[in-house]
Amino acid sequence: MPQRHYWTFLTNHARVLVAIARDPAVRLRDVATVCGLTERTVQTIVTDLESDGYLRRVRDGRRNRYEISAGAVFRHPAEAGVQVSGLLALLTGAPTAAEAQAQVEAHVEAQLQVQDDPQGLPSGSERARDHAVTDQ
Repeated sequence: MPQRHYWTFLTNHARVLVAIARDPAVRLRDVATVCGLTERTVQTIVTDLESDGYLRRVRDGRRNRYEISAGAVFRHPAEAGVQVSGLLALLTGAPTAAEAQAQVEAHVEAQLQVQDDPQGLPSGSERARDHAVTDQ
């Protein structure tokens, strides 16, 4: 039985979305080169993604900048309710929205603990006193 070597795991729409997620200011000409598609095909795909709410095109001077929609979910019923951000994070190395939020919350919590910890960093008056002792 001959093997078929022409199929891939990702659709062209997914490849274009990943390329844009990696560089939101990318030119569609460059997306076409990376994805092995024509520029016209990429323009059509971007229009599809935009009209279905996966991304938004924003003018930045003479260029376009693209914003991936947070919370966008896969269209196929087999992945119903699963956010696209997980796939994009996997393929781009970027944290998912939930991971990024957790990192922010952990940072804020750490800052609050430093402020509340009496055994932690010395207060301003203690630093001034310690500094004065070393200057004598």
